[in-house]
Amino acid sequence: MTQPWVIIGGSVILPNVGGLLGSFITRSKKKDWYDKDLKKPSWRPPNWLFGPMWTSLYSGMGYASYLVWRDGGGFNGDAKTALALYGTNLALNWIWTPIFFGSHKLGLAFGEICLLWLNIAGCVYTFLPINRTAAGLMLPYLGWVTLATALNYSIWQMNKPAIKED
Repeated sequence: MTQPWVIIGGSVILPNVGGLLGSFITRSKKKDWYDKDLKKPSWRPPNWLFGPMWTSLYSGMGYASYLVWRDGGGFNGDAKTALALYGTNLALNWIWTPIFFGSHKLGLAFGEICLLWLNIAGCVYTFLPINRTAAGLMLPYLGWVTLATALNYSIWQMNKPAIKED
């Protein structure tokens, strides 16, 4: 029988692995493209805040997934829908960085982060009847992605090419 701390550790590490991989894309594009070429709103958080914030959010959502897995009977129990949503959430979360920073597709990244926001809300909704603490652990993540969605939209709008009229 696997020890609970091993499952907790794996649950917390998994989302951070995707975040770490995304940070390599971000780091390579941040100084030349994000910092120099893009117009950004004055209210954006400082760059140094993103790493610690995402690490804490990934850890909280990973632990939340463990609580749902534990209290919802795992992948074959009542938690299967919630855990499927969570798995989709990880994929949506991890794909945003290559779209925004890798491909520079600001509009597509905005559409994708809107789907991510809806998915997080779905996770909160499906986590709640299984474990209230797990649902609560997802709320800071939902709040941060709300801010990130507004920031993505603002950057997209501020950097749209001007439409030339004849």
